[in-house]
Amino acid sequence: MLIKFILKFISALFIVFISISCTQKTDPLKQEIVFWHFWSEPYQRVEMNKLIKEFENENNCTVTVSELSWGDGKTKLLTAFSSNTAPDVLELGSDWVAQFSSAGVLLELDKNEFDIDKFVDFSQAPCYWNDKIYALPWTVDTRVIFYNKDLFKQAGLAETPPTNYSEMLDYVSKINQIKDVYGFGANGSDEHRLYKKIVPMFWTYGGEVFDENMQPVLNSPENIQAMEMYAQLSRYGMIETQRQLDAAFVQGKIGIWLSGGWLLKKIKNENPDLNFGVTEVPGAGDKKGVSFAGGEYFAANAKSKNPELAKKLLKYLTGGKTALEFCKQITEAGFPADKNYYNDPYYNNFPDRLVFAKQLENSRMTPVHPKWLSVEKIIEEKTVEVLYGKTDPQEALNKAQQETKQIIE
Repeated sequence: MLIKFILKFISALFIVFISISCTQKTDPLKQEIVFWHFWSEPYQRVEMNKLIKEFENENNCTVTVSELSWGDGKTKLLTAFSSNTAPDVLELGSDWVAQFSSAGVLLELDKNEFDIDKFVDFSQAPCYWNDKIYALPWTVDTRVIFYNKDLFKQAGLAETPPTNYSEMLDYVSKINQIKDVYGFGANGSDEHRLYKKIVPMFWTYGGEVFDENMQPVLNSPENIQAMEMYAQLSRYGMIETQRQLDAAFVQGKIGIWLSGGWLLKKIKNENPDLNFGVTEVPGAGDKKGVSFAGGEYFAANAKSKNPELAKKLLKYLTGGKTALEFCKQITEAGFPADKNYYNDPYYNNFPDRLVFAKQLENSRMTPVHPKWLSVEKIIEEKTVEVLYGKTDPQEALNKAQQETKQIIE
């Protein structure tokens, strides 16, 4: 009996030893980080989760993911940083980066460790604050003109789209005479979206928001002229939000509309027979049309408990190969910011997307300023006043100039 007991005891110890050994080999204490991003639609979430799963497998770690919405995501991020509950890695829009980097809440990235020069030139400026790097660009995209070929024909217009704003005004005035349709789609009160229509028009007409000393120059003659044109176009159109104007264009109710890559997918899914075209934004006189360039950026929390793993995730996500795979599946993501993948042959199969790529050569990002979001709000409010006839462009931009000066001072 004693021998049997000893053998059973030894056998039990052996099983325990093997079990502990296996646990140590196959399930070590994994590193963990938290990642917040804005790709919250179900089909977007699936693709993002695929990328994260690949990173977890490669680095034997766990990434806890949360999705934010563009409606309140920025507020949640600000609250999280204030309460020291911010994620290790976070996504920021190009026009948000300066506010966060200037506040000292983002991890500084070593210039020798991260190759900023590999990204397309116009995407690099938001990465910096006081000549230090705090964020990396992931994807870039722009807005182009969508036009309804059937409405052009009904209005007796050539199928060729207008190349300058004077021609466009003529086109939309004629299309607007057709019953139950509108010549132009004009963004009205629509937070974080309206400025993407009016500010590029400032640039096209030769204007700026700030001068080289970062002083506001909103009430310049060029900007006033641009806003006057936007107001004239709106008189022959539908004044609504981005979402509603996208829907109206898909339904064939708008002749000319400035929108993004997501509209291509919406048309394909909801009205694949729509006879439409896409083209670059019109110019002004001899000036080529300039569009808005947007970008998605990733940054790390300055107080991350695992900064090395956070930096690994930054490198992985902003790598051209990873970004391209996401862009292939999610049209509205745009193009990889990495120069080596920005003009990937994949896009040659999609002529409409090539128009976006061409437009990016004449697109600009908003000024890098920590108060930009406040300035943006002022511009949008004053534009809405003009659209609804409450004031004229000169008076509106004079007020915008004064209010912007007060904010930045």
